[in-house]
Formats: sequence, C-alpha cells, structure tokens
Amino acid sequence: MTNKEIMEIALKQSAYDCNCDPKDFLKTENVVTLSAENKNARKYLSLPFACDMVSYGNNVVAQTSERLAETVNAYINKYDAAHLFETPNLHVLDGELAKFGLKVCFMAEYFLPDLDRLKPLACEYELRILHQKDFAELYTKEWSNALCEKRKELDVLGVGAYDNGKLVGLAGCSADCETMYQIGIDVLPRYRRQGIASALTSRLALEILSLGKVPFYCAAWCNVKSVRNAVKCGFIPAWVELTARDIEFINEMNEI
Repeated sequence: MTNKEIMEIALKQSAYDCNCDPKDFLKTENVVTLSAENKNARKYLSLPFACDMVSYGNNVVAQTSERLAETVNAYINKYDAAHLFETPNLHVLDGELAKFGLKVCFMAEYFLPDLDRLKPLACEYELRILHQKDFAELYTKEWSNALCEKRKELDVLGVGAYDNGKLVGLAGCSADCETMYQIGIDVLPRYRRQGIASALTSRLALEILSLGKVPFYCAAWCNVKSVRNAVKCGFIPAWVELTARDIEFINEMNEI
C-alpha cells in the first residue's frame, strides 16, 4: 500500500459517508449533496444527516436534508472554505441551524498514516497484541477511548502495554468500515508521558496495515495531547468534519 492508495481509500470512504463522488473533495468549488443512508458508510454514523460538512483542504462537501439545503449552501458559499469550520463564521451557521431545532455538535480532525514516517516506536513496557476475545473484561472507564462498549462487535484488534502483568495502556481499533479501522488510545494517568501512547499507536497502525486495512485517527482540535501523539506516530492531517444534531440530543449529552 502507498500513501496515494491510502488517500484514495479515504476519499472513497468519505464519498460513501457523504453521498457524493470521491472527486468532489478535490474540486475548487463547494459541493452540496442530499444525505442518505449507505451500507458502506462508517457504521457509527447516524445517517441521514441534517447537516454535515467535510473538507480535505480544497473545498467543502456538505451533505444535508432537503429542508436545509438552501441554508447550508448559502453558508458554505458565503465565507472562505478555510474559515467555515471556525468562529466567528460558525456562529452564523449555528444561528441558522437553530431555526430548525439544530446546533453544531461534533467537530473533529482526522489523520492518516504517512508511510514515509510511520515506524514502530518503543517504550519500556511489554507490548502484547490483543484480539476480540481479550477485550471482554476491558469495557471500563479506563479504556473507553480504546474500546466502545456500545459497538463491541467492531473492536477487532488492540495492543496493550503491561507493567509486570498489569495493563497500563491500551490502543484498540474499531472496524468502522470495510477498508478503514479507527484507532483509539488510553493510558493510565500515572503512566503517561513515558512514550506508551506513541508505542501502542504506532504498533497498532502497522498491525492494521498488515491486514490490508487503512488505520485512521480522530482527535478534537483542542485535544493537543492526542494530536501530538498522532503526529509523533507518523500520522498527518487528512480531513476535518463538522456535524449538526438536534438540540435535544446535544442537551442530553450535556446533561442539561
């Protein structure tokens, strides 16, 4: 697999997710599509979306419902694409979405491996390859980024760091779609800043590639520690995504 092939796989997956053509993400003009369910989309996506925007750095592809299409199209063509995902412009979108009972909910940056930089990184602890059968007792708060209890069936592979038999760090991957596995990472507080996260992430990324799948990594823009880990391991920014959800859904997440 090459870097070019990795990007082509990611673009194809985003096209499934956004109900568009992979080439749409490479255009200079913005694109609006009607959101639709797709059996090939990432399994955790709650399609169809009322409003979701994706950018690979060239333009914005926005998928939306029919009732919001005009509103979303007006927004993405009002400002420069580089600023559509940030305030103060984002307040304009949020104000318009509120008229439909929606607000901006999820915002994240996604990373793909650079095969020229990805390599196994070391730490002082024992590393073990883990499989689905090994996760049964690990669905706890400590490992909630590496594993997802709601979608246990998707947690297919992991790498654990052990200190005299005690699990102190865990990287897990979720088979979110046919061609791409998402990496999540957790390290116990007293074991952080020792290179465990990067050792686990890089090793798991290489294991995923050995299966013929593309590893990808997601982080909130404000999660500097997570972004640093991605970069240290040889991942580079690939795309950004923003999703709106019902205000009731957001209030429930915020326990309002």
